[in-house]
This record gives sequence, structure tokens and C-alpha cells, in this order.
Amino acid sequence: MRYRQLTTGTLALGVLLLIDVLRVWLPGIITIFGQAASTPAELMGAFALGWFVLAMGAPAVVRRVGARPVTVVAAVALAVARLALTAAPGGRTQLWLATAGLLAGLVWLVGVAADTDRPVPGLALGFAVNAAVHAVLDTVDLVWRGDWVAWLLSAVAVAVFLAGTAQAGQRGGAGNALAGPADAPVGPADAPAGPGGGRAWLLAGPALLLAGMVALSPALARTGMSYLVAGDGVARSPLFGLAPVPVAVAGFLCAALTRPPSGWGRAYGPVALLGGAVLFALDRGDLLLPAILLAAVGLGACLALTDDASQPAIDTASAGTAGGTSASRRGYAVAAGMLVFALGAVGYYSAYDLGYPNAAVPVVVAVLIAAMAFTARPVVHRLPGPFPPLRAAAAVTALALLAPVLADEVPVASNRDGPPERLTVVAYNIRMGFGLDGRFDLTGLAQVVDRQRPDVVLLSEVDRAWLLNGGHDTLDLLSDRLGMPYVFGPAADPVWGDAVLSRWPVRDPRTLPLAAVGAPTGAQALAVTLDLGDGVRTAVVSTHLQPPPGKGPVVQARAVADFATRYAAGRPLVVGGDLNTEPGDEAFAEFTRAGLVDALAAARPLATSPADDPRQQIDHIFVSPGLTPGDPVAPHSTASDHLPVAVTVTLPPR
Repeated sequence: MRYRQLTTGTLALGVLLLIDVLRVWLPGIITIFGQAASTPAELMGAFALGWFVLAMGAPAVVRRVGARPVTVVAAVALAVARLALTAAPGGRTQLWLATAGLLAGLVWLVGVAADTDRPVPGLALGFAVNAAVHAVLDTVDLVWRGDWVAWLLSAVAVAVFLAGTAQAGQRGGAGNALAGPADAPVGPADAPAGPGGGRAWLLAGPALLLAGMVALSPALARTGMSYLVAGDGVARSPLFGLAPVPVAVAGFLCAALTRPPSGWGRAYGPVALLGGAVLFALDRGDLLLPAILLAAVGLGACLALTDDASQPAIDTASAGTAGGTSASRRGYAVAAGMLVFALGAVGYYSAYDLGYPNAAVPVVVAVLIAAMAFTARPVVHRLPGPFPPLRAAAAVTALALLAPVLADEVPVASNRDGPPERLTVVAYNIRMGFGLDGRFDLTGLAQVVDRQRPDVVLLSEVDRAWLLNGGHDTLDLLSDRLGMPYVFGPAADPVWGDAVLSRWPVRDPRTLPLAAVGAPTGAQALAVTLDLGDGVRTAVVSTHLQPPPGKGPVVQARAVADFATRYAAGRPLVVGGDLNTEPGDEAFAEFTRAGLVDALAAARPLATSPADDPRQQIDHIFVSPGLTPGDPVAPHSTASDHLPVAVTVTLPPR
């Protein structure tokens, strides 16, 4: 039993480290290897898939060299890469460190699969603990923190993982009937790996994809809670936004680690998983929470159905041949499963660049998992798990319960003494929180914004849970650092869009979906009303226009200008964001034609993109004629690929 606990714990910890590496490597494809707006999505996808295809050769290496040497070398490489990434070096160094860690992690999984016929407990614990830790860390992993606490905890995790790998190798070598004399006694705790486990290993990759996208995503849980606060298609800063995470973790682990029901009762997991995937695919913010909870329980139950852990009768005469064949099959199974992970991730997220429907991707992956699980052979005499299921679930859930207490902050806006004479407005395309060097740079973003002492901030390219970008809730994190509550308007899907942060209370939020007109990524306009006290109101609109290929965003600009002026209804109005048009363009003229004034005119030319060598004037702020703009500026920063623009507007006399 102790050996199985060691093996399971080491597998869980290795999965946790691999997911940490993935959270750096995946966004690096866009922010370092290429640029989402200029590098072809097909090229970025080929780069991503290539490493998973390369890992398909690992089972042949394991078969020739042996599982233990490959596992140990790959574990060391994964540990070194993970620890090195804590330095957050940025640039190509960061990309290639993460790539080395990814490839090492894939090879390590293949090596572990050769010796492990019962991966479900370790995989389930790895997924759940990672989600709990990610939530407690407020969705910012240790990799991006870089302080002494991050170094200490990362070093401890790496050291324990390597010690567990070494100890498991010694125990496995001593107890494996293939490594010792044919008449050596073999017991249940140290028996050689049996013929099972292939189906569970095959589902490791697809399960990781759905866990990261839906079932065990703390950022998605918080986003779902934020939609419950506001309604009307927008989201607001929630109270205890991470509260669903412990529920999802508990449901997932209880379902994964306990014996599944018999007969048609086995269908509850596949049905729940399919239901959660369909709700997620509907792209509605108010359905995110039920999607998460259904997917979590369903995914855990599907993994349990593939846990074919019955004690095999050991025939030492045929153990060598059967063991080698089963080990090879498990290796190819986990490599193929991780390739499914890559195909699903690339297929889902590249749709936002290429413009094809992607809602079917999570549903298809869920169908694959559900079918594999439901058709698995029921196990009559199941071996006990390495850990008591309820105790293990309770321990990880207790860790997740710390998240709503430690990581949830809710900034509160309140009226000051009387209406202000001026408002400082900042508009900023934050590129999902990643700087030009590819680092997740919340500190840099918050500092450049805070130096302007803003009253209201308009954000574009806000990502709240995309697995491709690391699974962060960038909006909530910036809201906490700036001390400003937010209103969020979804554009591409419920977790990608634009936001308004305000030091003043916000009323009557509305969002207008904009026609794509051939542009692949969705767009919207988010309108809010600032309550400045004594009955003084100012309308604010945040948007990010998406031009169709080879054209300007004329149709969207006209729609936003019309929507904004109608929403303001004569009140002072501010419109801003990444408009992807320059002064003199037809789309730019749509705003001036609507009677709005270029608030940055006094500082023209005021280039904002790219941030390290600004040449394009595509980020703008417009105001209604009653407002007097002053002090326009585009402060230098490389915390995004755009520069922010800021202006102070004087309100009309009352």
C-alpha cells in the first residue's frame, strides 16, 4: 500500500508540475513565438502540435532503453525546467525552457505509464490539487510571482517530486518480477504492472483539456459568479467569486476515487460530462456555473469508470512478454491522449483567429471521454485505492476552501464629496496581461495605469479564463491591484471582451454585440453610466473594433457611435478603446461625424502600437462637445503590445 501511495503521489505531483509548464508554454505560442494579429495561426498551430507529435516516439525509446532510465531523466528535465521558469526570464529563453519542460513532461508521462496500470488516482489528485492551488494563488501561478515564497514553494515541490521518482524507482526495481528472480515473492503492494490502464492513460490528455477549460478552472468559476451579480449579459465584480471551486473539486474527486455504480447507473458520469460540455459550448455567461459543476462531477465519474484496478493473476512465465506489450500500449495511449489535448486546444482557440465555429470542440472531446468510459469493462473485484477516497477528497477540498477567504477581494466604489470637476480616463489594450517579453506582467500593467491616477479605465483584450493564456482572471486581478470594481462585456465568448473599471459607482450597464463583417474575433460595445453624485451622470463606452481582412472597421465604428450617442441621451459621453483605425480613416470619421471630439487631438501624432516602437495611432478616446479634454498622453510601457492613452476631461458646469 505504501508503494502505491508513493507512486500515486509522485504521479499527482508530476502532473501538477506539467500543468504549471503548460500555463507558461501555451501563451508563449502567441506572445513569444508569434503575434496573434500578424503571425499566421496555422504556423503557430503547427509549432504547438509538433512537440506532441514528437513525443509519440517516446514509447519506442522506452521499449528499447527501459522505463526507469527514461522516467528518471525526463523527471529531472521537467523539474529543472519548471524551477528555471520561476525566474520568469521572458523572451525566447522562456519559450524554449517551457518547450523543454513540456517535452520532458510528455516523455515522463510515457515512462510512468509503462510501469503504472492504475493512473486514475494519481491523475485525479494531480488535476484537483492543481485547481485548488491555482485558486488559492488567485489564478496567478508561482511561476509568475518570482518572490522568495514562489522560489521556496517551487523548490519544495520539485525536490519532493524528484525524491518520489527516485524512491519509486528503487521500490519498483526491487518489487518488479521482471527485474528479479522468477521465484521472487510478489505481493499486492509491489506486484508488477498488470495489463490494464491503457484506456485511462488514453483519457489523460482529453481529461486535462476539459479540466483546464471548464471543469476545474478557478478563473471560469469566478467569471461565472460575476455574471450572476449583474445579469443582462454583462458581468460585475462578485463577492466570493471562487466559492464554486471547492464544490467542483469535491464533486470531481468523490466521483473519481469512489467505485462507480453498476448497470445503467454507470451512465450518470458520461451524461453529466456531456451536459456540462454542451452548456459551456452555448457561450452564455449565466450557464457557466452549471457547466462547471456538471463537467467536474461527470469528468471524475468517467475517470472512475476506466479505473480497471483488479488484481491480476501473475504468471511469471509469461509476465515478461505480456508486461512489455502492455507497457508499450500504455505509453502509446498516453502519448496519443496528449496529442488529443493539443489538437483540441489548437482547434478550439485558433478559431478566434481563423473564424470557424469552435463550439463543437469541447463537446466532441466530451463525447470521446464519455464513450471510452461507458464502454470500459466493469471491474467486479476492485482493489482498494492508494488513499481513502473521502479523506483524500476532504483534504484537497479543504485546501480549495482557502481560496474564497484568501484570494477573493472586492473593491468598492463610493461617491466622494460632491461631483468632481474633472475625470481622468485611461484606455488600454492589455493583451491578456502579457508584456512584449511574454511574461504575465500584472505589476507592469497596474503601475502604468495607476501613475495616471485614473477615475475610469477602459480595457480591451481582457481574458478571464482561456486555458490558452494560462487560465488567469486578468480582469479581477487588475481590479484588485487598482482598487476599482469592474463591469465586463463579453465579445468573442463569455470570458473574452472589454471592461470598464471605475472609482465611481456604475449604473445601467449595457452591451451591444457588433457585427463581425468578416472579422474572425467577436466584438462588442460596453456602455455604463458613472454616478458622480448630486444627480450628475456621465456615460462611458468601452469597445475594441475588429477590422475585416484588408479593410477598416467602418461598419462597427458606425454602430458604436450610434449606440453610444443614443445611450448617452444628451449626457456627457466618453468613448474609448483599441479602435484599429487612424485619424483620417473612414472608420475614424464615423465618430467625428456623430458629433464626438478627438480627445487626443492636441498631442497628435500620438502613436500607440507597437509598444516598443510606436508607429500606428489606433487607440483613441472621444468625448462629447460638452467635455473639455486636456493633458493627453500615451505613457511608455512594454507591459502590453499597445501603449495606454490617458486624458483628463473637464465636466461642463452645472
